[in-house]
Amino acid sequence: MRAKAFRTGLESGRPDGLATRRQLREMGLRPGGQDVAAELQRPRRRRGPLVAYLYRIDHAKPVRPMTRARTAALANAMRARRTCPNCRTDAGYCIPRSLGMCVTCDDIRRERSA
Repeated sequence: MRAKAFRTGLESGRPDGLATRRQLREMGLRPGGQDVAAELQRPRRRRGPLVAYLYRIDHAKPVRPMTRARTAALANAMRARRTCPNCRTDAGYCIPRSLGMCVTCDDIRRERSA
């Protein structure tokens, strides 16, 4: 098995012809199964370095278009995140995982326990 060769640098910008996943996405592209071409590392004081994996732009593929089924699935998932499990209403915002219920239900729970 052949070892992967990475170029590692501390440059502030990206090399020509390479981009991160986010940069590819902004261009309407995705890595498309290609291996990482290079990585950029930015050192930090008390933790490991920040690493950015770079992919070749010329090997990137276009982002797959959203289908009706995928759009509907995302809408259902977001509706589930907004629905309070206690009062079963759409809170209009994503329910905080730390509370597990809408803020109104949490306020009522705190009043009862006080």
